[in-house]
Amino acid sequence: MTGRDSRGALVFYSAFDDAVEWKAALQAAMPGLDVRIADVATGAVDGDPADVRYALVWKPPQGFFARFPNLGLVINLGAGVDALVARDDLPDVPITRLSDPNMSQMMASFVLFCVLRHAREIPTFERAQREGRWHYVHPRTAGEIRVGVLGLGELGSTAALELVRHGFDVRGWSRSPKQLEGVKTFNGSGTLPGFLAEADILVVMLPLTGETRHLLDAERLALLPKGAKFINVARGPVVDEAALIAALRSGAISEATLDVFEMEPLPPESPLWGMENVLVTPHLASIAIPASASAQIAENIRRVEAGEEVQNRVDPARGY
Repeated sequence: MTGRDSRGALVFYSAFDDAVEWKAALQAAMPGLDVRIADVATGAVDGDPADVRYALVWKPPQGFFARFPNLGLVINLGAGVDALVARDDLPDVPITRLSDPNMSQMMASFVLFCVLRHAREIPTFERAQREGRWHYVHPRTAGEIRVGVLGLGELGSTAALELVRHGFDVRGWSRSPKQLEGVKTFNGSGTLPGFLAEADILVVMLPLTGETRHLLDAERLALLPKGAKFINVARGPVVDEAALIAALRSGAISEATLDVFEMEPLPPESPLWGMENVLVTPHLASIAIPASASAQIAENIRRVEAGEEVQNRVDPARGY
């Protein structure tokens, strides 16, 4: 290795994140770490590619990894790894995702905002204000409102518990059994219809895998109570977007807050932009925070050096 440190270099690639901020945070967490920022357009990196042993990336270009023959660890710059594991050029090395308490709290606060917005009928008042109408809707208590959290991974569990803390009647669904204090839990595909039937507000928090793609199709969306509210902060393709639009037009689903979409950025011609019962946000419910996430990255680099198992390892076959 010719890098500044015997551990080898780390290459950073993201077209969406501040590379300079990440470099500073990584070097603060692991002084002496040689951080090389890849060119966003080409993926090219200064110096000898053989120096690079670690890659911290978000959606790098196809063939990106092939230029680094000594890679020992790939770190996905976020919690969702569907874009990474779907590639056919991944090296046969450990792959990890970020698991940062600040990311979980950011997600939980965004979910709470979305749920409160629907629970307190804020979209109704926004429409009334635009029309110059004084429109009263009698508030319901949080305990009267059934909120279903679809997906109880790290982010989903944190969000569910935050909703419990605010008094909502929270139900959670996961593939395998989970126990969360104050949450009525469901698990396995056989319980999904019953779970959906009890969700006045549904919050989608599932990873995108082969099993979850279009899991919420027209048939399953129809299982929700008539007039249910719909929130997606996970991945757009978990939902059949055309079926969701149809349900929103018919009133079967009365309102939606959507942070993710089947195609991103959301195309200008999408009908979702013009729907008064939909709030569109640009995939920002939760992001990785350099100052806090860098400590976890440094620990996994240390573990690779020591020949130990890394934390938050991804199973590409499962998709998370």
